[in-house]
Amino acid sequence: MRRGHRRAFAFCAIGLTVACSRADLDVITPADGGAVTCPTPALSPGDSVETVSSGGMNRSYVLHVPTAYDGSKPVPLLVDFHPLGGSGMQERDSSPFRAQTDQAGAVMAFPNGANGPSGAAWNVGPCCVAGVDDVAFTKAMVEQIGRTVCIDPRRVYATGFSMGGGMAHTIACHAADVFAAAAPVAFDLLQDNVADCQPPRPITVISFRGNADPLVPYDGGPSAVVPGMPVTFLGAQATFQKWADIDRCPGTPSAPDANGCSTFSNCQGGVEVTLCMRQAGGPEASDGSIGWPVLERHSLP
Repeated sequence: MRRGHRRAFAFCAIGLTVACSRADLDVITPADGGAVTCPTPALSPGDSVETVSSGGMNRSYVLHVPTAYDGSKPVPLLVDFHPLGGSGMQERDSSPFRAQTDQAGAVMAFPNGANGPSGAAWNVGPCCVAGVDDVAFTKAMVEQIGRTVCIDPRRVYATGFSMGGGMAHTIACHAADVFAAAAPVAFDLLQDNVADCQPPRPITVISFRGNADPLVPYDGGPSAVVPGMPVTFLGAQATFQKWADIDRCPGTPSAPDANGCSTFSNCQGGVEVTLCMRQAGGPEASDGSIGWPVLERHSLP
């Protein structure tokens, strides 16, 4: 599962409890309606390591503000989770989404997992670090970023590779009140806790999988990569169908396109569920040129 300042607050509209000082804010009304407040002065482009308190711990993340960001209007936020044993900075350096988000002026965050038996990891239920609420940490991070950057609270997205893809699934299951869509990569839902995946609303999910992944079997089954924390994968196609069931997508998916992507359309709430599969592919990296347009066209209702 491995792969090679704070001033005003822009998130009042999503129900996160925080005091907003209008004197420090520029009020923006985006085209899709609803006032969003932009911190002033605008944060300068660049990368920084930030910390946030969550669950009695100080957790860190890399905040990436692209050159195209000028703070004049609300922009999307994409949270990208690293694989098992990785780090936020490594994910920042290797993320296939940065080319698209940088051009769009969108901000990215690359959180660091807590230390588990096999290194930095995410708590996705039975694996891979215990006693940590990573959903709460992620929400706290998003809230904190909104104090610094002019984020559109309706366009917050999640992605991640391998173990990070597992966290992206977890966010879709348990944080659909904050995240509009997710793009998990090289990971599936788990039989161990799939019954707990009950998002409060339909959520768009686009998954990227290789059908010869030795660590996350395409057809599902047990895995014990982390000692003492075995899991049983649902499988790529079963995960695809499960998300279609959760999102109440009617009928059958489209035939695979030239990129190997099949999609359930006409899902409840206008969301979509997509699986992009590469034949004879190992731990499949996502394709930002495919994934970002899917994420970007969806927003919270």
